[in-house]
Amino acid sequence: MRVIKLGGRAQNDPALATEIARAWRAAKGKMCVIHGGGDEITSLQVALGKTPRFVNGRRVTTADDIQLLRMVLSGVINKRLVSAFASAGVPAVGISGEDGKLITAKRGEEGDDLFPLGAVGAPTLINAGLLRELLGAGYMPVVSPVASDAGDAGGALNVNGDDAAAAVAAALEASELLFVADVAGVMQDDSVIHEVPLASVPDLVAREIVRGGMTAKLEAAKNALSGGVGKVRVSDIAGVMDEKRGTTVTHTAGERT
Repeated sequence: MRVIKLGGRAQNDPALATEIARAWRAAKGKMCVIHGGGDEITSLQVALGKTPRFVNGRRVTTADDIQLLRMVLSGVINKRLVSAFASAGVPAVGISGEDGKLITAKRGEEGDDLFPLGAVGAPTLINAGLLRELLGAGYMPVVSPVASDAGDAGGALNVNGDDAAAAVAAALEASELLFVADVAGVMQDDSVIHEVPLASVPDLVAREIVRGGMTAKLEAAKNALSGGVGKVRVSDIAGVMDEKRGTTVTHTAGERT
């Protein structure tokens, strides 16, 4: 089982649909896609006179912003990807994390890292059975990371797409989680770092080799590996079919396969 998370900028690559179709066939129907779309959300916020804010690569989200996220992520982007994949021969089905409570998340509490982000949550439960039903029927799920709020008030929460992908990959016992970005991997001086042991991440952040969205990816990679996912990589579109490409995130040094 492969789980592929598509970053917003990577979705603009003209080779995307073809590469996903190749990967779907190679995986023999055992593949799930999760997508982001941060730039388009930001553009809409700016157009509406809002000022987007981020903390360590994660978006600060107000209650009003949730409607924008639903519109952009679960509406425009999700259906655009489904259409592109279908045109490439993939039986894709778009689904939101809210549908069937596919992703249930918990808001940040005072004192933790998510609390300053507002209507943002960390995944606490994945309805893996729903995904397996779709996969078993021959469909490739394409997931928007807007989640159901586990709190008493209900509603929806913004979940970082990388965090959602890590939780889904763990729930599906995936052999690999691939973060597809607009760069070839974790970069240092224009070169790809081919292996990043988790213990080295704080140093990379302190030296600003890793920052912003890549920090969120590496934090999500830690959760995926801790959840039993066999392998985590960060790569560009070419890494979808080339398993040696990009950066492999490992528990300890020397584990790259």
